[in-house]
Amino acid sequence: MNNENLEQKYKKWIVILSIAIPVVVVILFGVNLKKLGFDVEPLTFLPPIYACVNAITAVLLVSAVLAIKNGNRKLHENLMKGAIGCSIAFLGMYVAYHMTSDSTKFGGEGIIAYVYYFILFTHIVLSVIIIPMVLVTYVRALAQVFDKHKRLARITFPIWLYVAVTGVVVYLMISPYYV
Repeated sequence: MNNENLEQKYKKWIVILSIAIPVVVVILFGVNLKKLGFDVEPLTFLPPIYACVNAITAVLLVSAVLAIKNGNRKLHENLMKGAIGCSIAFLGMYVAYHMTSDSTKFGGEGIIAYVYYFILFTHIVLSVIIIPMVLVTYVRALAQVFDKHKRLARITFPIWLYVAVTGVVVYLMISPYYV
């Protein structure tokens, strides 16, 4: 199978996942198992863990860029797979937390509340936008279409890094208000 065919083969899956992931997250975010009568313990221990996973993602992303700039393609590939794995783990923990626990309201006031909600809003919007970007960037690497991969990666990297870092910032800002 040539490189163009490989990209085309995955195109349908990229579209499906790019739509399905945010839709499923929104649906599951609104499902509280306890309120539905399930006897589940709230997974209140998860937020600091998934904040750490976001921090690890950021470190992996920066390390992957350094690896490729130093010509170490295999290390770059492994670091990127790790970053994708961390993002998937984050998503699973985030959904599990919100399905078993009540949402925490931010308690800050004044300018800090505006800062928090700006960061949260941009984090959420960009976390949806980054899904197809990561998938297309990854498929282009799989297809060994490195010129296209590199062009898109230059846009994907800072957005993904922003999402990972702001995930940690959002956690740090709201953590005093967890019950």
